[in-house]
Amino acid sequence: MPRSDIEKLHNVRNIGIMAHIDAGKTTVTERILYYSGRLHRMGEVHEGAATMDFMEQEKERGITIGSAATTVFWGDSKINIIDTPGHVDFTVEVERSLRVLDGSVAVFSAVDGVQPQSETVWRQATQYNVPRIAFINKMDRVGADFFMCIASMREKLGANAIALQHPIGAENDFRGMVDLVTMKAIIFKDETLGADYVIEEIPTNIKAKCDELRAALLDELATIDEDNEDFMMKVLEAPDSLTADEIHAIIRKGVCNNKINPVICGTAFKNKGVQPLLDNIVRWMPSPLDRGTITGINMKTEEEMSLEPNDDAPLSVLAFKIMTDPYVGRLTFVRVYSGTLKKGSSLLNSTQEKKERVSRLLEMHANQRTDKDEFFTGDIAAVIGLKYTKTGDTLCEDSSPLILEKMEFPEPVISMAIEPKTKAEREKLSMALSALSDEDPTFRVSTDEETGQTIIQGMGELHLEILKDRMLREFKVDASVGRPQVSYKETITLPSKAETKYVKQSGGRGQYAHVCLNIEPNEQGKGNEVISKIVGGVIPKEYIPAVIKGVQEGLNTGVLAGYNLVDTKVEIVFGSYHDVDSNEMAFKICGSMAVKQAAKAASPIILEPIMKVTITTPEDFLGDVMGDVNRRRGKIMNQENQRGIVVFNAEVPLSEMFGYSTQLRSLSSGRASYTMEPSHFEKVPAKIQEEIMKK
Repeated sequence: MPRSDIEKLHNVRNIGIMAHIDAGKTTVTERILYYSGRLHRMGEVHEGAATMDFMEQEKERGITIGSAATTVFWGDSKINIIDTPGHVDFTVEVERSLRVLDGSVAVFSAVDGVQPQSETVWRQATQYNVPRIAFINKMDRVGADFFMCIASMREKLGANAIALQHPIGAENDFRGMVDLVTMKAIIFKDETLGADYVIEEIPTNIKAKCDELRAALLDELATIDEDNEDFMMKVLEAPDSLTADEIHAIIRKGVCNNKINPVICGTAFKNKGVQPLLDNIVRWMPSPLDRGTITGINMKTEEEMSLEPNDDAPLSVLAFKIMTDPYVGRLTFVRVYSGTLKKGSSLLNSTQEKKERVSRLLEMHANQRTDKDEFFTGDIAAVIGLKYTKTGDTLCEDSSPLILEKMEFPEPVISMAIEPKTKAEREKLSMALSALSDEDPTFRVSTDEETGQTIIQGMGELHLEILKDRMLREFKVDASVGRPQVSYKETITLPSKAETKYVKQSGGRGQYAHVCLNIEPNEQGKGNEVISKIVGGVIPKEYIPAVIKGVQEGLNTGVLAGYNLVDTKVEIVFGSYHDVDSNEMAFKICGSMAVKQAAKAASPIILEPIMKVTITTPEDFLGDVMGDVNRRRGKIMNQENQRGIVVFNAEVPLSEMFGYSTQLRSLSSGRASYTMEPSHFEKVPAKIQEEIMKK
């Protein structure tokens, strides 16, 4: 079945809604669903708001945890929307959503401007080169200031933020906005859901300011498209002769090329400004065609290959989220980059090199779903039936195998021991942990070899608390967890060598392996590299992978306190074998022993995760709050004052931050707040290193 006109590729928009926690992005998404539902071409009327926060934990806490996907129609366009979380513990949800989006709406609170987590999501969007427009929400709140928000976007985000609207009124008197392209006022008559707006002339008291902003806008647009001399001449000689369509075309070009970030305003809660936002998403945001060709690595030739975003090209699909659904089981969310994805088709997971079969295809609307037979280029779909696919895997056809750019995920920083309350629940717990770690690449599960305990690792206390809660509700597993522990790392500071022989003779066939290796520190953040420099067959070719695997396993269990060794470079340089007694197992054990022996002699140290903490406090409590940060071995990096409120950044070891929210509340009578995110790893002071090793 071919695409309908409304689904033609140039009419498709894949956008995300991203923001700091509590800036109102879920409310914005809900209003978008409401207004687009009323104007739904297919006549499906969604009465009231469709909720994107459908998990029990989201309803209770009032925050978004998982990114939810939905599809709406507006005018002639189809918009696929992903609502992403704002809390830093769920930053991977934002990261993986941005990877598959063509554009994003950044929502800011008109009272607070750019907040710490808005900086994080903005940085992630920059990393994936995602075009952005900004929606300044909460214009009805006391202290709302549209132009302060634009200034803070320029200063803190380095954004080329350009006003495309001027608010009419503010706080309780906020009535609408002036569209600086058409130079008309959009006035919302009342605040009821579904209230229409009227177009009027610009109020006289802001006319001069609007003229000034429009002139600045046109000047900026003239620099975007330097080849378009016609537009430039009109801006210089006859700006009033420019049509709205001409201006929108240049804005769109500037957004698609990441040269400008248009800023508009409204209040989603009071139902003002959502329809103009939708109009502008369609006008300015790129379609999959604007994002151009897709590059991947051809698995046969190992060379880079390009694919056109069209339905007849070879199929390339990226899985960006796994979800366990109580009714249909394992759902894999995918973005189709090229080709057509059909129900019942057989695919190759090129990342895992495994065959997969598509048993059903669903169009998702938060947690409701509609069956479909096929999805086209640019679509976001949910697939049932994939067994091996994980987040970041590429799916393609057997005939043209390729791998799309991988996603990188941050390392977990906090761990807890977990065990079932009864023996009968042991199997249920392991199934729950396996399903949850499939869904979330920043959630890791491992076993402590010495104690036999199951250890879970994540991005923060809230992250692990939510996962424990989900085990109870979704998988009916009641588990006990230990106190949160810091996930330390180990590394080496000097080069060293080791020569190890593994010889066992105990009746029958023996075991023999001999490995020599060199170890040295690697650049910080580069990870571990294990390289074979074996020549002349001193260790036969077939045993080298076993040595490498043994070395990697040795690095995983460290030498000081059992934490992973990171940022090391290992070269396997020499060895010997025995015709009868050598085997893969012997070389694997020998590799592991050799790397540990070398690491012990290379002055190993323990590294601890350092968090970037941003604290917002009234001036009255600043001394106490800063004093407390210093006691926690924190380094104050910078601070700024905003109307009697001080915001400062500090770098603090994670081990000192447990229970911090309670302490901060008591120091500031509940008026200070903070956010924190992982920053980097740093050497632990000698005294603390001794304590960790004793434990």
